[in-house]
Amino acid sequence: MELLMKAYEYLIDNHVRFLEELQVHLILSFSALILGLIICVPLGIWCAKTPKVAATIMNTVNSIRVIPSLAILVIMLPLIGTGFWPALVALTVLACPPILINTFLGFRGIDPAILESATGMGMSQRAVLRKIEFPLATPLMITGAKTSSVEVLASASLAAFIGGGGLGTFIINGLSMYKFQVLLVGAIPIALLTIFSEVIFSCIEKLTTRYQRDA
Repeated sequence: MELLMKAYEYLIDNHVRFLEELQVHLILSFSALILGLIICVPLGIWCAKTPKVAATIMNTVNSIRVIPSLAILVIMLPLIGTGFWPALVALTVLACPPILINTFLGFRGIDPAILESATGMGMSQRAVLRKIEFPLATPLMITGAKTSSVEVLASASLAAFIGGGGLGTFIINGLSMYKFQVLLVGAIPIALLTIFSEVIFSCIEKLTTRYQRDA
């Protein structure tokens, strides 16, 4: 309890800097998640509809998932240096696998009979994609986005190691100075952000599945 009080006092004394680092952390995480969605949703759909390339791309993505987050950040150092942008690129790489895999599985898991019926009713391919496939695949896609958001929010703390800023700065400073109250100022908000993100996406997922059930 005493340690938490010290962390609270440190937060109050350094609230301006905390808010700045929190803003950087959120911008990094949100931008990486948006870029991951922009890149991987179309790519996942394309893979689901093009079996010839699906295996190669999926195997490559699965191999990326086993690379530690810090290793990806370090790999970016000799390529594009340090700072916000290398951290964003690394976090986008981390954000992509869950979104891509779940989008692929969501579209591949649609019953072919449903698509044949829609086509037989005269619906165009674009209409089938928009009105049939997307709604059916949405729950899995949301699950992928939820997993990605949690991973990105947690891994964004490592961006501080390459000068990307964020709440991880407090963790690094706390460890280097052996001041655990400083470490907690970064660690506790990150944990709360990941929990909040999972709750939000879980609510969205429930609303989506409820809509499908009511329909």
